[in-house]
Amino acid sequence: MPCQFRCSNWHFAFWDFQSAIEVLVTRFYGHYMDTDRARMATVAAAGDALPIDAETISATISRALRLGSGRPDLGALAELEEELRGHVAALLPVARASAQRLWPSSIEAHRLTARLDGIERQAELGPAVDVFTAHVQVQLLARDCQWLLTRYTAEAR
Repeated sequence: MPCQFRCSNWHFAFWDFQSAIEVLVTRFYGHYMDTDRARMATVAAAGDALPIDAETISATISRALRLGSGRPDLGALAELEEELRGHVAALLPVARASAQRLWPSSIEAHRLTARLDGIERQAELGPAVDVFTAHVQVQLLARDCQWLLTRYTAEAR
């Protein structure tokens, strides 16, 4: 027995509830997000990139966060900054792909996109010229990298 739905002057008849929802959402919002298809596309897109080594990234983050207790030189900070930038560059496309699965008009999508844009801008800053600026930059990159890694490992489960 088909599922029937009436909305103002429209009348729809479908064989199952899922196709009814898909057509209605497509009709009103212009698109329908099929999470299984989106998840497979994300896995395929992530498979094209370099593999993400969570242990190496985690070790780099730990090293960066431990630098807060000492007085590192500018060379060590610059090296760590470059490592963190590379990790952010590897994790950011995966996070952006997962953001594509969200409804484009949702608050969560806007918050996630804004956070990812901020991380990208932070990673694009040039190398620091003094020790204090480099120290702040490394700490911010480490926190951003930690956040991206947490999202990545939670989605990988």
